[in-house]
Amino acid sequence: MQEIKDAVWEAADRLRGSVDVMDLPEYVGGLIFLKYVSDAFAGNRSALRARLVTEGYDEDHVEELLEDREFTDGPVIWVSRSARWQGINALKDTRRIGQVIDDAMNAIMLANPSLLGALPTVFRDGTADQERLAEALALIGRVRFTSTEERPAPDVLAEAYEFLPDILGGHSRTPRSVGQLIVGILEPYGGRVYDPACGSGSMLAQAATFMATHQGDSGDSVVYGQEINERIWRLARMNLAVHGVVSDLGDRWGDTLAHDEHPDLKADFVMAQPPVGLGKWAGSEDDPRWTYGVPPRTNANYAWLQHAVSKLSDRGTAGVVLEKDSLLSRSPAETRIRQALVEADLVAAIVALPVQLFHLTRIPGCLWVLTKDKPAERRGRILFIDARDMGTAASSSKRVLSDEDLAKITGAYRAYRDEPGFCVSAGLTAVREQEYVLTPGRYVRAARAPAGTRALTKDLYGVFN
Repeated sequence: MQEIKDAVWEAADRLRGSVDVMDLPEYVGGLIFLKYVSDAFAGNRSALRARLVTEGYDEDHVEELLEDREFTDGPVIWVSRSARWQGINALKDTRRIGQVIDDAMNAIMLANPSLLGALPTVFRDGTADQERLAEALALIGRVRFTSTEERPAPDVLAEAYEFLPDILGGHSRTPRSVGQLIVGILEPYGGRVYDPACGSGSMLAQAATFMATHQGDSGDSVVYGQEINERIWRLARMNLAVHGVVSDLGDRWGDTLAHDEHPDLKADFVMAQPPVGLGKWAGSEDDPRWTYGVPPRTNANYAWLQHAVSKLSDRGTAGVVLEKDSLLSRSPAETRIRQALVEADLVAAIVALPVQLFHLTRIPGCLWVLTKDKPAERRGRILFIDARDMGTAASSSKRVLSDEDLAKITGAYRAYRDEPGFCVSAGLTAVREQEYVLTPGRYVRAARAPAGTRALTKDLYGVFN
């Protein structure tokens, strides 16, 4: 994985200057996609060739069959002769490199209709210097996307796409371990999965992998999403295509809060990490999504929460990552909406997350779990999980949730019972007493405090939280 990351950054550096920084993910992502599908296609052909030889086909017939799409094994993207990496990489005339890459992209889209409009064809007519483009091509050509016992090749590609937006600078993305947490809590065994701020499609790909692992075939499921950035929207389509996932990311990119690309969708699972710290939101104040109150224009947190609720089917569940302030904001509008969500018994759980999990910010995050179908024994209750002390340092400025952390949090959600110092299932009466502030630390610590000190604890939290 580190080799791939290094190659991506080096390729971006080669192109930087001759390509607008906003276009870099499209250029580099396109080259990565082309290399990946060529590697996957070559691996499929190699396995198929060995099988046909074992079955007694002569060499000439084998080569003929390898060019017949009916003999392709598995959900592999078909790569025409002109689009294969080996031929492109061998091109000596670098002045034609952009034309050849664009032709390869068009050939792949023509052979795979699900990719129409998803692949970039900017290499010939774009601003990229052709010599630098050839150098970037050579750098990407050094890596191979192959499966290991630990990770299938599509997941390796998915991780590459996850950090591609970093090239833009300032683009929010969901850390892999946070995506794993949301998928682990929601457990999308089947049904419609939706991400209203899908980025490069990493969480949708994780959900599809979960479905494939537990059902054996994610191809029967459709995932839905929306992304505001055109270039990242294309990356998401490429990412999901190589996972063999049928996806609907809308007819085009766009702002979910201003223009919902899936107005009639009712999903069984909604998962989202909207942009952290997003201020003003666009859209109408009389939008029917604002069932529980009009969000303040200065903060989009409660617009995202209500959008998620509006997308839930009658038995749907959502996991939405927001900054910690969403749990305790004292603005009148947000307090009223938070109270309404609680009183409607939509809040199933709140997880306080460690600091340094998120790219580009040290703002502490939290996970809201919302559901329209609480089991009878959980009705009128909210599970508060204080996971702030969890996480393992991946660097001086970044933490990740380990497999053990993920198992502990998801296990607590499954059990939905008190664990001293970690989680507590609180009734709505307790939440009302806390004036609908939902920071887990209040409830976890209050559960351990002697009865006589709880009023003092509440007062102190009012001062320091």
